[in-house]
Amino acid sequence: MKFSKTLIAASLALVSADTFAAAFQLAEQNASGLGRAYAGEASIADDASVVARNPALMTLFKDKQLSVAAIAVVPDVSIEGESTNNGIDPSALDDDSIAPSAVVPAAYFTMPYNDKVSVGFGAFSNFGLSTEFNDDYVAGQIAGETEILTVNFNASVAYKVTEQFSFGVGLNYIYADATVIRKVGANASGIDFGADAVNLQGDDTGLGLNVGLMYQLDENSRFGFNYRSETDITFEGDFSNELPVQVGGTGGAQLPGSVDLTLPAIAEFSGSHQLDEKLGLHYSVLWTGWSSFESLEAQVTLPTGDKFIAFEKQEQFDDAFRYSIGADYQYNEDLLLRAGVAFDESPVSQTHLSISIPDTDRFWFSVGGNYAIDKQSNVDLGVSVVRGKTQNFTETDDSGSQWGFESKGHAVVIGAQYNYKF
Repeated sequence: MKFSKTLIAASLALVSADTFAAAFQLAEQNASGLGRAYAGEASIADDASVVARNPALMTLFKDKQLSVAAIAVVPDVSIEGESTNNGIDPSALDDDSIAPSAVVPAAYFTMPYNDKVSVGFGAFSNFGLSTEFNDDYVAGQIAGETEILTVNFNASVAYKVTEQFSFGVGLNYIYADATVIRKVGANASGIDFGADAVNLQGDDTGLGLNVGLMYQLDENSRFGFNYRSETDITFEGDFSNELPVQVGGTGGAQLPGSVDLTLPAIAEFSGSHQLDEKLGLHYSVLWTGWSSFESLEAQVTLPTGDKFIAFEKQEQFDDAFRYSIGADYQYNEDLLLRAGVAFDESPVSQTHLSISIPDTDRFWFSVGGNYAIDKQSNVDLGVSVVRGKTQNFTETDDSGSQWGFESKGHAVVIGAQYNYKF
């Protein structure tokens, strides 16, 4: 059935929109780390957002901590048409804004229970994406609208084994919601360009664990490690299209559809060193286990109640690393300045690039700071400029049309955060 092919396209789109960490991973769990390009996140204890990157660091706080953050991602992602095999002018593929701006919120709370034990809670996101094309875009079958949203509710506890060593564990309850819409686009059948070829909406929840370690080498040097487990998500919802039943469409009728997706494991090692009374140096190596994403499977339920696998495609993503180094400088009693750089590897091979995921290696250039309002409260501001390299690739849709593209992806990331201790 032809609608099974469009469900395949929808499932592929769930992992194929441009974000500003590798694939559809988000780095923006706080604004305090943004100014260092998120260097040292598993070893530096700035505020309550340690819940997201290493819960073992909660044992360093003597007071209750509250942090609320908002990080705005302002992308500049454009594509230019280079070739077609169907007589359409390649310039019809040009689009200078395929990724909308977004705000990533986060909130955290930590509390020492006694001299040894601390507890914390966080609400944040590790994964998300969004791309949008006009309804009348000629390559509608590989464009349309793609959105995935995840929210991680993370409860953590940390235990101080010695004055030098602590560990923490967290339970993660993850809610995920996805919307994928694809249009018919240019065709010889007289079907309206803007008719839905795919309309798939679904959600799911999953559970995961994270474990953190912290070792204080001396009063000036600290190391940290955090591991976050894989989480299996099955987006279950409604699938439909506006294609005639005579050609294998649903004619607007809804059918149950599902797509399996594994949110990959993440591990981070960090070091923080206070070089003198004012200057600190921080670094991180973050690994994401994208190799667990080996294949993608789409399933539909027919009106008869029968279920079948519509498609199974080998993806073979590669594990990817993120390297970052940053510094902070205590300018005066109230103002701490930050700067950092980072390099993000893409896990996507050249053969799997698409206009929904013109994914590429990226460089981050960041500055920021923290200002103490009084003894109980302070604010963080951070700005990153993210630069991606140009990619050239060709994508083929279900009708056999081949579309050649050149993609460019950059972004500005701006974050603000309020911290309060009591």
